[in-house]
Amino acid sequence: MSKKAELLEAIAGKNRGLLASEIDNVRVLSAIQQLEDNNPTPRPIAANDLLEGDWRLLYTTSKGILGLDRFPLFKLGQIYQCIRTAEARVYNIAEVVGLPFLEGIVSVGAKFEPISEKRINVMFERSIIGLQRFFNYKSPDSFIKQIESGKKFLPIDFRIENRDRQGWLDITYLDEDMRIGRGNEGNVFVLTREKTALLR
Repeated sequence: MSKKAELLEAIAGKNRGLLASEIDNVRVLSAIQQLEDNNPTPRPIAANDLLEGDWRLLYTTSKGILGLDRFPLFKLGQIYQCIRTAEARVYNIAEVVGLPFLEGIVSVGAKFEPISEKRINVMFERSIIGLQRFFNYKSPDSFIKQIESGKKFLPIDFRIENRDRQGWLDITYLDEDMRIGRGNEGNVFVLTREKTALLR
């Protein structure tokens, strides 16, 4: 079994990390480390063709992301991190599912700046929260196109001015359909490329 297959097996059934025990986390982190040691893209920040696109989260240790699942009547749906290299922007989009017609969206947009071959600084700029039906939400890509057109979203759409809302992200593994990152708070992220992003 390949190292990549071992990682996918380790995270299977863990619901992005929501169902992972401490033992599960140790196993996943070990599998991640082995993949990182054999990263086929030694300069991932320069690999725009591989970075570009919409990435779906498979696994994370981030309590901030997983905590979105703890609201009554709502469950965490798909989570995406969408990278637009030409604009040096990244969009984090979390779908929230629950009662009919009350499916929600939580999105944060950020500017990024490469500072090494593996690390980007991330400056969070805008947060959008609301119901999918009010945003005419169909997919991450169509939503981002609305954002980039200058559209304002109600009820919650605001600029993030706090300079503390910054961080960094190391891209420690990157190939055609998998990306692994480690953030400044010690969290790990495993993502897979959305196939539809290749058709844009």
